[in-house]
Amino acid sequence: MAVFHHPLIKHVLKHVNLTEQDATNLLSVMEPHTYQKKEVMLRAGEVAHKAAFVLGGCLRNYAIEENGHELVLQFAPTNWWITDNYSFISQQPSKVNIEALESTEVLLLSRDNQMKLFDCAPAFERYFRILTENALVAHQQLVLDNLGLTAQERYVQFCKRYPSLVDKIAQKYIASYIGVTPEFLSKMRAQLLRAK
Repeated sequence: MAVFHHPLIKHVLKHVNLTEQDATNLLSVMEPHTYQKKEVMLRAGEVAHKAAFVLGGCLRNYAIEENGHELVLQFAPTNWWITDNYSFISQQPSKVNIEALESTEVLLLSRDNQMKLFDCAPAFERYFRILTENALVAHQQLVLDNLGLTAQERYVQFCKRYPSLVDKIAQKYIASYIGVTPEFLSKMRAQLLRAK
């Protein structure tokens, strides 16, 4: 039953029950890969053929605005999934980029293999439905946060959503995610530390 100790299987078991055979089938279709820092997993204009489960490290999903500024949409630290859901599901070209913020070990799942998993066990369809629903809710919350919260409140939300990243990744990425300049973020963090 060692298969149940694998990080991916532990993640799946938080949401659905798996038999040992289901767990073995899932691991058999996952492709191990390591992205070096700054290496790109997906470029805008490409089709997202794979989703990644992060075993260690961190990836970011971002778009480039017309003025050339990067807009960070999501981070994927250890035990998170990442892809461009729109492109992965529709097999249409992506409008976002996915890049490693540090050396990152992942397990890649192709869309074809995901569909095969759906056919082999209903638990996989349920698991990925739950992940997709959670991603939809998180995306809507991000939009609402950006519209209705102050920069300080957005930073606090970031700290709750990604506690392992607060002191781990470059501040410019956090600033982009919450919609402020790195300089403003630096001043705001200093104010928050003084207020404690």
